[in-house]
Amino acid sequence: MKTAIIGLPMVGKTSLFTILTGAHEATRVGSMEARLGVTKVPDTRLGELARIFEPKKVTSAVVEYVDFPSISKEALRDPGLMASLRVADALAHVLRVFESDVVPHEKGSVDPVRDLEDVDTELILSDFVVIEKRMERLDKDRKKIKAPELDQEFELLERCKKELEENRPLRGLELTAEEEKRIRGFQFLSQKPMLLVLNLGEEDAGRMAEIEEKYRTGPLAGRARTAVTAICGKIEAELAELSAAEVKEYLASYGLKESGMERLISATYSLLGLMSFLTGGEDEVRAWTIPMHSTAPKAAGAIHSDFERKFIRAEVVNWQALVDYKGYAGVREKGLLRLEGKEYIVKDGDVLVIRHG
Repeated sequence: MKTAIIGLPMVGKTSLFTILTGAHEATRVGSMEARLGVTKVPDTRLGELARIFEPKKVTSAVVEYVDFPSISKEALRDPGLMASLRVADALAHVLRVFESDVVPHEKGSVDPVRDLEDVDTELILSDFVVIEKRMERLDKDRKKIKAPELDQEFELLERCKKELEENRPLRGLELTAEEEKRIRGFQFLSQKPMLLVLNLGEEDAGRMAEIEEKYRTGPLAGRARTAVTAICGKIEAELAELSAAEVKEYLASYGLKESGMERLISATYSLLGLMSFLTGGEDEVRAWTIPMHSTAPKAAGAIHSDFERKFIRAEVVNWQALVDYKGYAGVREKGLLRLEGKEYIVKDGDVLVIRHG
């Protein structure tokens, strides 16, 4: 899963990227700089299963982050940068909520809703250019060739263009599965699911849940394929320097149960409709990311394409049962290990053993 972190200058997005990934060195993409980094998805279930299986290694699911330069017309014209942004599965838009005399806001005042609308406008304009160019080409082709597919694509792009002309991002446009497939290759920026990340000041950290809810049900409500979460960059920077025991104590001092990184990743998974299933044994305990409502063969395919193609059945048990009854022998004795076929819908936290040809 790849998430692009975007936003205006001086909102704290690069600091957030560094905290999330530990990546301090820039990887150059295009004529401007974008940074690439990977972070492990926190999952306490892996540690619990590792105590049972004592495996040679434990492998977490990972999220790849791209720290995109501050949104501007210049950045959105850079081909290399645009390529890195268009292949992202989701956009995490960092919105500045914190006040600071030391770090001035480029627009002279702090207004996260205004900043969101300004960035959305730039994404909309970028998509508009792509659509206009494609429609010009289609118009020429339709005069030479009579093909229903060209007419259907032109009509669909007309709908998209009308939406953009109303200054509405494409993520709010209702499309059929066939229409979605038809325009997927354009990788429209304003169509991508967006996580709005409210970056609070330390003085507001104790009211994080309250402020998040206020924005979610207030000025940021009713936006399609959009989720809201809140973090405090200053606190996250402190957490990066602490041990696991100290982290728990530090968070508790602010009335927080989990770090901003955990909330951000959880919110992104939810926004994209993703979940994790697990595999476990003496060699490895591992988390695998798949779309919700995936069948057992699709989950098997996340491990290896041959497993999906030659799938026979899966042994399935909930991770907690494996922990409670100390492994496979215990869950078999209790009758909790099930054999499931090709129609089984995998659930978050299922532990699978795939049987294949």
